[in-house]
Amino acid sequence: MSIRVLLVDDEKEFVDLLGERMTARGMEVNTTTSAADALRITEDQSFDAIVLDLMMPEMDGIQVLKTLKAKHPELQVILLTGHGSIEKGVEAMRQGAMDFIEKPADLEVLTEKIRKAQARKMILVERKVEEEVREILISKAW
Repeated sequence: MSIRVLLVDDEKEFVDLLGERMTARGMEVNTTTSAADALRITEDQSFDAIVLDLMMPEMDGIQVLKTLKAKHPELQVILLTGHGSIEKGVEAMRQGAMDFIEKPADLEVLTEKIRKAQARKMILVERKVEEEVREILISKAW
């Protein structure tokens, strides 16, 4: 089972190059240069990890993160920025980001974080299914 990743960054060349390198590592990668597109894409598709740029023109990564986590709490988001600060990193983690990485990201480090994101999402989804099954069994009172 390949890892499904959504890359979101307003720098087209960057997202295309990173997407190619991650695809070469066996990941199934979707890319977009728009925060609004990312929100639309996540309505129709499921991803193990979303690598999201912090600074984008239409909406910053923190806003996108808040919107994504409100609708899909199981999503694993890794914020990526060329303008990192401790304050932004702390805010990202508070809002539910899995991690915060500065550009240029070491591809091996990013790949490992994406693998951890996949494992974390699988655990969260499994727990959610168990909870739903438990509620069904209780409500049926067999």
